[in-house]
Amino acid sequence: MDHSKMDHSVMIRRKKPQTRTRMAVSPVKAKTPLTPRTVSVVTPDIKHLPWTMQNGVKIFNLTAEIIKREILPASGMGPAKILTLWGYNGSVPGPIIEVNEGDRVRVVFHNNLPEDTTVHWHGFEIPIPMDGMPFISQPPVKPGETFTYEFTLHQNGTYFYHSHGAMQEMMGAIGMFVIHPKKPHHPPVDKEFGIILQEFAALQNNPVPNSMGMEFNWLTMNGKSAPATTPLIVRLGDRVKIRLVNLGMDHHPIHLHGHQFYVTGTEGGRIPQSAWFPGNTVIVGVAQARDIEFDAKYPGDWMLHCHMPHHMMNNMVSMVGPMAHPGHGMHTGGGLEEGMGIVTQGSATSEDMGPTMGRGMGNTVDRDQATPHGIGHTTGDNSEAASVLGKDPNSKKGPGYPQDQLMMMPMDAAVAKPENNYLAPQWSSMMQGMMNLVRVLPPKEYDRLMSDIKAGRIDPAQMRGGTDHSKMPGMDHSKMPGMDQNQMPEMDHSKMDHGK
Repeated sequence: MDHSKMDHSVMIRRKKPQTRTRMAVSPVKAKTPLTPRTVSVVTPDIKHLPWTMQNGVKIFNLTAEIIKREILPASGMGPAKILTLWGYNGSVPGPIIEVNEGDRVRVVFHNNLPEDTTVHWHGFEIPIPMDGMPFISQPPVKPGETFTYEFTLHQNGTYFYHSHGAMQEMMGAIGMFVIHPKKPHHPPVDKEFGIILQEFAALQNNPVPNSMGMEFNWLTMNGKSAPATTPLIVRLGDRVKIRLVNLGMDHHPIHLHGHQFYVTGTEGGRIPQSAWFPGNTVIVGVAQARDIEFDAKYPGDWMLHCHMPHHMMNNMVSMVGPMAHPGHGMHTGGGLEEGMGIVTQGSATSEDMGPTMGRGMGNTVDRDQATPHGIGHTTGDNSEAASVLGKDPNSKKGPGYPQDQLMMMPMDAAVAKPENNYLAPQWSSMMQGMMNLVRVLPPKEYDRLMSDIKAGRIDPAQMRGGTDHSKMPGMDHSKMPGMDQNQMPEMDHSKMDHGK
Protein backbone atom coordinates (compact mmCIF):
# COMPACT_ATOMS: atom_id res chain seq x y z
CA MET A 1 0.00 0.00 0.00
CA ASP A 2 1.29 3.45 -0.93
CA HIS A 3 0.65 5.28 2.34
CA SER A 4 1.83 8.56 0.86
CA LYS A 5 -1.32 8.72 -1.29
CA MET A 6 -3.70 8.07 1.57
CA ASP A 7 -5.88 10.80 3.03
CA HIS A 8 -4.96 10.66 6.71
CA SER A 9 -7.43 13.26 7.84
CA VAL A 10 -9.50 11.98 10.71
CA MET A 11 -13.25 11.94 10.24
CA ILE A 12 -15.42 12.95 13.16
CA ARG A 13 -18.28 10.54 13.49
CA ARG A 14 -21.57 12.20 14.29
CA LYS A 15 -24.12 9.98 15.93
CA LYS A 16 -27.84 10.52 15.64
CA PRO A 17 -29.37 12.11 18.72
CA GLN A 18 -30.81 9.51 21.00
CA THR A 19 -33.03 9.65 24.02
CA ARG A 20 -31.53 7.98 27.06
CA THR A 21 -33.40 6.92 30.12
CA ARG A 22 -31.61 8.30 33.16
CA MET A 23 -30.94 5.70 35.78
CA ALA A 24 -30.75 6.37 39.47
CA VAL A 25 -27.17 7.09 40.48
CA SER A 26 -25.62 7.83 43.81
CA PRO A 27 -26.60 11.38 44.75
CA VAL A 28 -24.46 14.41 44.04
CA LYS A 29 -26.08 17.19 46.03
CA ALA A 30 -23.06 19.19 47.06
CA LYS A 31 -22.19 22.42 45.30
CA THR A 32 -22.81 21.11 41.76
CA PRO A 33 -21.61 23.78 39.29
CA LEU A 34 -23.91 25.18 36.61
CA THR A 35 -21.72 23.61 33.92
CA PRO A 36 -19.75 20.39 34.34
CA ARG A 37 -16.00 20.81 34.50
CA THR A 38 -12.93 18.72 33.85
CA VAL A 39 -10.32 18.05 36.53
CA SER A 40 -6.77 16.86 35.97
CA VAL A 41 -5.94 13.22 36.68
CA VAL A 42 -3.83 12.57 39.78
CA THR A 43 -1.43 9.66 39.22
CA PRO A 44 0.40 8.91 42.49
CA ASP A 45 4.09 8.01 41.96
CA ILE A 46 3.86 8.83 38.22
CA LYS A 47 4.57 12.19 36.60
CA HIS A 48 2.73 13.91 33.76
CA LEU A 49 4.50 14.18 30.42
CA PRO A 50 4.97 17.90 29.64
CA TRP A 51 4.15 19.37 26.26
CA THR A 52 4.73 22.47 24.20
CA MET A 53 2.42 24.08 21.65
CA GLN A 54 3.57 24.79 18.11
CA ASN A 55 1.21 25.94 15.35
CA GLY A 56 -1.79 24.44 17.12
CA VAL A 57 -0.11 21.07 17.76
CA LYS A 58 0.67 19.70 21.24
CA ILE A 59 4.19 18.28 21.10
CA PHE A 60 5.39 15.60 23.52
CA ASN A 61 8.85 14.04 23.76
CA LEU A 62 8.79 10.38 24.78
CA THR A 63 11.94 8.32 25.33
CA ALA A 64 12.10 4.54 25.82
CA GLU A 65 14.97 3.64 28.13
CA ILE A 66 16.29 1.30 30.82
CA ILE A 67 15.21 2.38 34.29
CA LYS A 68 15.92 1.35 37.87
CA ARG A 69 12.68 1.45 39.85
CA GLU A 70 12.40 1.01 43.62
CA ILE A 71 9.10 -0.76 44.15
CA LEU A 72 9.58 -1.28 47.91
CA PRO A 73 11.97 0.62 50.22
CA ALA A 74 14.45 -0.86 52.65
CA SER A 75 13.13 -1.55 56.15
CA GLY A 76 13.72 -3.76 59.16
CA MET A 77 12.17 -6.50 57.04
CA GLY A 78 14.97 -6.41 54.48
CA PRO A 79 16.71 -4.40 51.77
CA ALA A 80 14.96 -2.28 49.18
CA LYS A 81 13.52 -4.08 46.18
CA ILE A 82 14.88 -2.30 43.12
CA LEU A 83 14.07 -3.63 39.66
CA THR A 84 15.82 -2.89 36.38
CA LEU A 85 12.97 -2.27 33.95
CA TRP A 86 12.20 -0.83 30.53
CA GLY A 87 10.04 2.27 30.59
CA TYR A 88 9.69 5.83 29.41
CA ASN A 89 11.23 9.13 30.52
CA GLY A 90 12.73 7.71 33.69
CA SER A 91 9.55 6.05 34.89
CA VAL A 92 7.81 2.67 35.05
CA PRO A 93 4.99 2.94 34.26
CA GLY A 94 5.71 5.76 31.85
CA PRO A 95 4.40 9.27 32.47
CA ILE A 96 0.72 9.95 31.87
CA ILE A 97 -0.20 11.86 28.72
CA GLU A 98 -3.27 14.02 29.36
CA VAL A 99 -4.99 15.85 26.48
CA ASN A 100 -8.41 16.93 25.23
CA GLU A 101 -10.71 15.56 22.59
CA GLY A 102 -10.02 17.38 19.33
CA ASP A 103 -6.34 18.03 20.08
CA ARG A 104 -3.74 17.54 17.39
CA VAL A 105 -0.91 15.62 19.06
CA ARG A 106 2.67 15.03 17.97
CA VAL A 107 4.80 12.54 19.94
CA VAL A 108 8.50 12.66 19.11
CA PHE A 109 9.66 9.20 20.15
CA HIS A 110 13.31 8.41 20.91
CA ASN A 111 14.54 4.82 21.32
CA ASN A 112 17.30 4.49 23.91
CA LEU A 113 16.70 0.77 24.41
CA PRO A 114 19.26 -1.82 23.24
CA GLU A 115 16.84 -3.25 20.66
CA ASP A 116 14.19 -2.22 18.16
CA THR A 117 10.84 -1.00 19.45
CA THR A 118 7.70 0.98 18.56
CA VAL A 119 4.85 2.66 20.44
CA HIS A 120 1.28 1.39 20.03
CA TRP A 121 -1.58 3.70 20.97
CA HIS A 122 -3.99 1.22 22.51
CA GLY A 123 -7.61 1.72 21.46
CA PHE A 124 -6.98 4.81 19.34
CA GLU A 125 -8.80 5.36 16.07
CA ILE A 126 -5.93 6.91 14.12
CA PRO A 127 -4.37 6.48 10.66
CA ILE A 128 -2.65 3.12 10.13
CA PRO A 129 0.88 4.57 9.76
CA MET A 130 0.58 5.81 13.36
CA ASP A 131 -0.62 2.51 14.89
CA GLY A 132 2.83 1.38 16.07
CA MET A 133 2.81 -2.20 14.80
CA PRO A 134 6.36 -3.06 13.65
CA PHE A 135 6.73 -4.23 10.04
CA ILE A 136 2.99 -3.71 9.39
CA SER A 137 2.19 -0.05 10.03
CA GLN A 138 5.78 1.20 10.33
CA PRO A 139 9.41 0.06 10.34
CA PRO A 140 10.79 -0.74 13.82
CA VAL A 141 12.53 2.16 15.52
CA LYS A 142 16.13 1.06 15.92
CA PRO A 143 18.31 1.90 18.95
CA GLY A 144 19.32 5.54 18.82
CA GLU A 145 16.69 6.45 16.24
CA THR A 146 13.67 8.76 16.43
CA PHE A 147 10.16 8.36 15.02
CA THR A 148 7.38 10.94 15.04
CA TYR A 149 3.77 9.97 15.68
CA GLU A 150 1.12 12.58 14.87
CA PHE A 151 -2.67 12.35 14.91
CA THR A 152 -5.86 14.20 15.76
CA LEU A 153 -7.93 12.82 18.64
CA HIS A 154 -11.68 12.48 18.14
CA GLN A 155 -12.28 10.04 21.03
CA ASN A 156 -12.36 10.55 24.79
CA GLY A 157 -11.73 8.22 27.70
CA THR A 158 -9.01 6.16 29.39
CA TYR A 159 -6.43 4.72 27.01
CA PHE A 160 -2.77 3.76 27.16
CA TYR A 161 0.40 3.51 25.13
CA HIS A 162 2.86 0.63 25.16
CA SER A 163 5.56 -1.14 23.24
CA HIS A 164 4.18 -3.70 20.82
CA GLY A 165 6.87 -6.19 21.76
CA ALA A 166 5.37 -8.72 24.17
CA MET A 167 8.49 -9.12 26.31
CA GLN A 168 9.05 -5.36 26.37
CA GLU A 169 5.54 -4.99 27.75
CA MET A 170 6.42 -7.41 30.54
CA MET A 171 9.53 -5.35 31.28
CA GLY A 172 7.25 -2.40 32.08
CA ALA A 173 6.90 -0.43 28.83
CA ILE A 174 3.43 1.11 29.28
CA GLY A 175 1.90 4.47 30.15
CA MET A 176 -1.59 5.93 30.63
CA PHE A 177 -3.14 8.24 28.03
CA VAL A 178 -6.24 10.19 29.09
CA ILE A 179 -8.38 12.12 26.62
CA HIS A 180 -10.84 14.49 28.28
CA PRO A 181 -14.14 15.06 26.45
CA LYS A 182 -14.98 18.31 24.67
CA LYS A 183 -18.21 18.42 26.62
CA PRO A 184 -17.49 17.28 30.20
CA HIS A 185 -19.45 14.28 31.37
CA HIS A 186 -22.24 14.45 33.91
CA PRO A 187 -22.36 14.12 36.85
CA PRO A 188 -19.11 16.07 37.30
CA VAL A 189 -16.35 14.66 39.47
CA ASP A 190 -14.28 16.46 42.10
CA LYS A 191 -11.22 14.20 42.01
CA GLU A 192 -9.78 11.91 39.32
CA PHE A 193 -7.06 9.33 39.84
CA GLY A 194 -5.17 7.04 37.47
CA ILE A 195 -3.68 3.66 38.43
CA ILE A 196 -1.75 1.20 36.25
CA LEU A 197 -1.64 -2.44 37.39
CA GLN A 198 1.53 -4.45 36.65
CA GLU A 199 3.33 -7.58 37.80
CA PHE A 200 6.94 -8.70 37.60
CA ALA A 201 8.83 -11.96 38.06
CA ALA A 202 12.05 -11.14 39.91
CA LEU A 203 14.35 -13.45 41.82
CA GLN A 204 15.80 -12.28 45.12
CA ASN A 205 19.28 -11.44 43.88
CA ASN A 206 18.45 -10.52 40.29
CA PRO A 207 17.00 -7.05 39.65
CA VAL A 208 16.08 -7.91 36.05
CA PRO A 209 12.61 -9.53 35.83
CA ASN A 210 12.08 -12.75 33.93
CA SER A 211 9.83 -11.50 31.14
CA MET A 212 9.41 -15.07 29.83
CA GLY A 213 7.70 -16.22 33.03
CA MET A 214 4.00 -16.96 33.16
CA GLU A 215 3.61 -16.23 36.88
CA PHE A 216 4.80 -13.33 38.96
CA ASN A 217 5.88 -12.52 42.49
CA TRP A 218 5.81 -8.72 42.64
CA LEU A 219 2.52 -6.87 42.05
CA THR A 220 2.42 -3.10 41.69
CA MET A 221 0.11 -0.10 41.47
CA ASN A 222 1.79 2.74 39.59
CA GLY A 223 5.13 1.00 39.97
CA LYS A 224 4.97 0.52 43.75
CA SER A 225 4.16 -2.50 45.92
CA ALA A 226 2.20 -1.90 49.11
CA PRO A 227 2.77 -0.43 51.58
CA ALA A 228 4.90 1.85 49.36
CA THR A 229 1.84 2.76 47.26
CA THR A 230 0.67 6.34 47.75
CA PRO A 231 -2.90 6.74 49.10
CA LEU A 232 -5.63 8.53 47.18
CA ILE A 233 -6.74 11.57 49.20
CA VAL A 234 -10.35 12.78 48.89
CA ARG A 235 -12.62 15.10 50.82
CA LEU A 236 -15.73 13.67 52.42
CA GLY A 237 -18.57 14.24 49.95
CA ASP A 238 -16.39 14.36 46.83
CA ARG A 239 -17.46 12.53 43.71
CA VAL A 240 -14.44 10.47 42.70
CA LYS A 241 -13.35 8.82 39.48
CA ILE A 242 -10.60 6.19 39.42
CA ARG A 243 -9.18 5.15 36.05
CA LEU A 244 -7.68 1.63 36.13
CA VAL A 245 -5.44 0.18 33.41
CA ASN A 246 -4.01 -3.36 33.33
CA LEU A 247 -1.24 -4.62 31.06
CA GLY A 248 0.21 -7.90 32.28
CA MET A 249 -0.46 -11.64 32.44
CA ASP A 250 -3.23 -11.70 35.07
CA HIS A 251 -6.70 -10.26 35.40
CA HIS A 252 -7.24 -8.20 38.55
CA PRO A 253 -10.55 -7.99 40.47
CA ILE A 254 -10.16 -4.57 42.08
CA HIS A 255 -12.23 -4.13 45.24
CA LEU A 256 -13.06 -0.92 47.12
CA HIS A 257 -13.99 -1.12 50.79
CA GLY A 258 -16.81 0.87 52.32
CA HIS A 259 -18.41 2.26 49.16
CA GLN A 260 -20.38 1.20 46.12
CA PHE A 261 -19.30 2.49 42.73
CA TYR A 262 -20.57 2.56 39.17
CA VAL A 263 -18.52 1.33 36.22
CA THR A 264 -18.75 4.28 33.84
CA GLY A 265 -16.09 3.63 31.21
CA THR A 266 -13.85 1.09 29.49
CA GLU A 267 -10.94 1.22 27.07
CA GLY A 268 -13.67 1.81 24.48
CA GLY A 269 -14.70 5.10 26.07
CA ARG A 270 -17.63 6.32 28.14
CA ILE A 271 -20.45 3.87 28.86
CA PRO A 272 -23.94 5.34 28.29
CA GLN A 273 -25.39 6.22 31.69
CA SER A 274 -28.32 3.86 31.17
CA ALA A 275 -25.83 0.98 31.06
CA TRP A 276 -23.85 1.84 34.20
CA PHE A 277 -23.88 -0.93 36.76
CA PRO A 278 -23.13 -0.79 40.50
CA GLY A 279 -20.68 -2.87 42.48
CA ASN A 280 -17.68 -2.75 44.74
CA THR A 281 -15.40 -5.09 42.74
CA VAL A 282 -14.54 -4.76 39.07
CA ILE A 283 -12.40 -7.13 37.02
CA VAL A 284 -9.78 -5.28 35.02
CA GLY A 285 -8.74 -7.78 32.38
CA VAL A 286 -5.46 -7.89 30.53
CA ALA A 287 -5.12 -4.91 28.15
CA GLN A 288 -8.30 -3.35 29.54
CA ALA A 289 -9.24 -0.08 31.20
CA ARG A 290 -12.08 0.48 33.65
CA ASP A 291 -13.40 3.78 35.00
CA ILE A 292 -15.25 3.67 38.30
CA GLU A 293 -17.09 6.56 39.98
CA PHE A 294 -18.51 6.90 43.48
CA ASP A 295 -19.53 9.44 46.09
CA ALA A 296 -17.14 9.45 49.03
CA LYS A 297 -19.88 9.30 51.67
CA TYR A 298 -18.15 7.59 54.56
CA PRO A 299 -15.05 8.85 56.39
CA GLY A 300 -12.12 6.53 56.92
CA ASP A 301 -9.07 4.94 55.34
CA TRP A 302 -10.58 2.43 52.92
CA MET A 303 -8.72 -0.35 51.15
CA LEU A 304 -8.49 -0.45 47.35
CA HIS A 305 -6.90 -3.72 46.28
CA CYS A 306 -6.81 -6.68 43.95
CA HIS A 307 -8.79 -9.51 45.53
CA MET A 308 -6.65 -12.34 44.14
CA PRO A 309 -5.11 -13.75 47.36
CA HIS A 310 -1.60 -14.15 45.94
CA HIS A 311 -1.75 -10.63 44.55
CA MET A 312 -2.01 -9.27 48.10
CA MET A 313 1.51 -10.45 48.96
CA ASN A 314 5.00 -9.17 48.29
CA ASN A 315 7.23 -11.79 46.72
CA MET A 316 4.08 -13.94 46.47
CA VAL A 317 3.94 -17.03 48.69
CA SER A 318 7.71 -17.45 48.87
CA MET A 319 7.61 -15.76 52.27
CA VAL A 320 4.44 -17.22 53.75
CA GLY A 321 4.58 -19.28 56.91
CA PRO A 322 5.61 -22.93 56.44
CA MET A 323 6.30 -22.23 52.77
CA ALA A 324 9.00 -19.75 53.64
CA HIS A 325 12.22 -21.63 54.32
CA PRO A 326 13.60 -24.37 52.05
CA GLY A 327 14.89 -27.18 54.19
CA HIS A 328 12.87 -26.21 57.24
CA GLY A 329 9.45 -27.66 56.62
CA MET A 330 9.48 -27.74 52.84
CA HIS A 331 8.69 -31.23 51.60
CA THR A 332 9.78 -32.09 48.04
CA GLY A 333 8.24 -28.82 46.96
CA GLY A 334 9.24 -26.31 44.34
CA GLY A 335 11.03 -23.06 44.77
CA LEU A 336 10.42 -19.55 43.54
CA GLU A 337 11.67 -20.39 40.07
CA GLU A 338 8.88 -22.87 39.35
CA GLY A 339 6.27 -20.28 40.21
CA MET A 340 7.76 -17.97 37.60
CA GLY A 341 7.95 -20.46 34.79
CA ILE A 342 11.75 -20.61 34.87
CA VAL A 343 12.08 -24.26 35.84
CA THR A 344 9.41 -26.91 35.43
CA GLN A 345 9.31 -30.03 37.58
CA GLY A 346 5.71 -30.99 37.05
CA SER A 347 2.33 -29.86 38.24
CA ALA A 348 2.31 -27.62 41.29
CA THR A 349 -0.30 -29.90 42.84
CA SER A 350 1.08 -33.29 41.83
CA GLU A 351 2.26 -35.83 44.38
CA ASP A 352 5.89 -35.54 43.37
CA MET A 353 5.75 -31.79 43.88
CA GLY A 354 4.64 -31.94 47.45
CA PRO A 355 2.09 -30.42 46.59
CA THR A 356 3.52 -26.92 46.34
CA MET A 357 0.44 -24.98 47.29
CA GLY A 358 -0.65 -23.35 44.08
CA ARG A 359 2.23 -21.47 42.51
CA GLY A 360 5.09 -23.92 42.70
CA MET A 361 6.24 -22.53 46.03
CA GLY A 362 5.10 -24.44 49.09
CA ASN A 363 4.98 -27.61 51.14
CA THR A 364 2.52 -30.10 52.55
CA VAL A 365 0.71 -29.18 55.73
CA ASP A 366 1.61 -32.43 57.50
CA ARG A 367 5.32 -31.62 57.77
CA ASP A 368 7.24 -29.72 60.43
CA GLN A 369 6.58 -26.03 60.58
CA ALA A 370 9.00 -23.63 58.95
CA THR A 371 11.14 -21.06 60.62
CA PRO A 372 10.17 -17.63 59.33
CA HIS A 373 12.33 -16.59 56.42
CA GLY A 374 10.86 -14.19 53.94
CA ILE A 375 12.91 -14.04 50.77
CA GLY A 376 13.98 -10.45 50.31
CA HIS A 377 12.60 -9.43 53.68
CA THR A 378 13.78 -11.02 56.91
CA THR A 379 15.97 -13.92 57.94
CA GLY A 380 15.15 -14.27 61.59
CA ASP A 381 12.42 -14.39 64.17
CA ASN A 382 9.37 -12.42 63.11
CA SER A 383 8.14 -11.86 66.64
CA GLU A 384 7.46 -8.20 65.87
CA ALA A 385 4.94 -9.27 63.27
CA ALA A 386 3.44 -11.80 65.65
CA SER A 387 3.08 -9.16 68.34
CA VAL A 388 0.92 -7.08 66.03
CA LEU A 389 -1.75 -9.74 66.36
CA GLY A 390 -1.21 -9.97 70.10
CA LYS A 391 -0.01 -13.55 69.74
CA ASP A 392 2.80 -15.29 71.56
CA PRO A 393 5.26 -16.32 68.81
CA ASN A 394 6.26 -19.31 70.94
CA SER A 395 2.73 -20.54 71.50
CA LYS A 396 1.64 -24.01 70.44
CA LYS A 397 1.03 -24.22 66.73
CA GLY A 398 -1.94 -25.99 65.19
CA PRO A 399 -2.29 -27.65 61.77
CA GLY A 400 -1.53 -25.24 58.97
CA TYR A 401 0.00 -22.69 61.31
CA PRO A 402 1.23 -20.12 60.47
CA GLN A 403 -0.73 -18.58 57.63
CA ASP A 404 -1.23 -14.81 57.76
CA GLN A 405 0.45 -14.23 61.11
CA LEU A 406 3.99 -14.35 59.75
CA MET A 407 2.99 -12.15 56.83
CA MET A 408 2.54 -9.25 59.24
CA MET A 409 5.30 -6.86 58.24
CA PRO A 410 4.90 -3.42 59.84
CA MET A 411 7.11 -0.84 58.13
CA ASP A 412 5.37 2.48 58.78
CA ALA A 413 8.61 4.45 59.14
CA ALA A 414 10.16 3.01 55.98
CA VAL A 415 7.28 4.23 53.82
CA ALA A 416 6.67 7.50 55.66
CA LYS A 417 5.32 10.27 53.42
CA PRO A 418 2.87 13.15 53.92
CA GLU A 419 0.00 11.17 52.36
CA ASN A 420 0.36 8.62 55.19
CA ASN A 421 0.12 11.17 58.01
CA TYR A 422 -2.34 10.34 60.81
CA LEU A 423 -2.89 6.71 59.80
CA ALA A 424 -3.47 4.16 62.57
CA PRO A 425 -0.36 2.68 64.25
CA GLN A 426 1.18 -0.23 62.32
CA TRP A 427 -1.22 0.38 59.43
CA SER A 428 1.33 -1.11 57.04
CA SER A 429 1.37 -4.53 58.69
CA MET A 430 -1.01 -6.22 56.26
CA MET A 431 -0.41 -3.98 53.24
CA GLN A 432 1.36 -5.90 50.50
CA GLY A 433 1.31 -6.36 46.76
CA MET A 434 -1.48 -4.74 44.75
CA MET A 435 -3.00 -2.72 47.60
CA ASN A 436 -3.64 0.94 48.31
CA LEU A 437 -5.82 3.20 50.44
CA VAL A 438 -8.56 5.67 49.59
CA ARG A 439 -8.52 8.18 52.43
CA VAL A 440 -11.91 9.88 52.81
CA LEU A 441 -11.38 12.77 55.22
CA PRO A 442 -13.73 15.32 56.81
CA PRO A 443 -13.06 18.88 55.62
CA LYS A 444 -10.74 19.96 58.45
CA GLU A 445 -8.66 16.77 58.31
CA TYR A 446 -8.59 16.95 54.50
CA ASP A 447 -7.32 20.54 54.56
CA ARG A 448 -4.69 19.69 57.16
CA LEU A 449 -3.40 16.72 55.17
CA MET A 450 -3.36 18.63 51.88
CA SER A 451 -1.37 21.35 53.64
CA ASP A 452 1.09 18.70 54.85
CA ILE A 453 1.42 17.32 51.32
CA LYS A 454 2.05 20.77 49.85
CA ALA A 455 4.71 21.48 52.48
CA GLY A 456 6.22 17.99 52.34
CA ARG A 457 5.65 17.59 56.07
CA ILE A 458 5.82 14.09 57.57
CA ASP A 459 4.09 13.54 60.90
CA PRO A 460 6.74 12.42 63.44
CA ALA A 461 4.28 9.79 64.69
CA GLN A 462 4.94 7.84 61.48
CA MET A 463 8.49 7.24 62.65
CA ARG A 464 7.12 5.79 65.90
CA GLY A 465 4.71 3.43 64.18
CA GLY A 466 1.60 5.53 63.70
CA THR A 467 -1.07 7.71 65.24
CA ASP A 468 -3.94 6.84 67.57
CA HIS A 469 -6.65 7.13 64.93
CA SER A 470 -9.45 7.51 67.46
CA LYS A 471 -7.92 10.76 68.76
CA MET A 472 -8.26 12.57 65.44
CA PRO A 473 -11.12 15.10 65.48
CA GLY A 474 -14.08 13.66 63.67
CA MET A 475 -12.41 10.30 63.08
CA ASP A 476 -13.63 8.37 66.14
CA HIS A 477 -16.24 6.45 64.17
CA SER A 478 -17.65 4.72 67.25
CA LYS A 479 -18.96 8.06 68.51
CA MET A 480 -20.56 9.13 65.25
CA PRO A 481 -24.38 9.01 65.23
CA GLY A 482 -25.69 5.99 63.44
CA MET A 483 -22.30 4.30 63.15
CA ASP A 484 -23.10 1.53 65.62
CA GLN A 485 -23.97 -1.90 64.23
CA ASN A 486 -22.48 -0.89 60.89
CA GLN A 487 -25.29 1.60 60.31
CA MET A 488 -23.99 4.58 58.35
CA PRO A 489 -26.15 7.72 58.18
CA GLU A 490 -27.07 9.38 54.92
CA MET A 491 -24.92 12.43 54.28
CA ASP A 492 -26.51 15.83 53.56
CA HIS A 493 -24.10 16.87 50.82
CA SER A 494 -25.79 20.24 50.34
CA LYS A 495 -24.31 21.47 53.62
CA MET A 496 -20.74 20.51 52.82
CA ASP A 497 -17.98 22.83 51.64
CA HIS A 498 -16.35 21.47 48.49
CA GLY A 499 -13.75 24.17 48.26
CA LYS A 500 -10.37 22.68 47.44
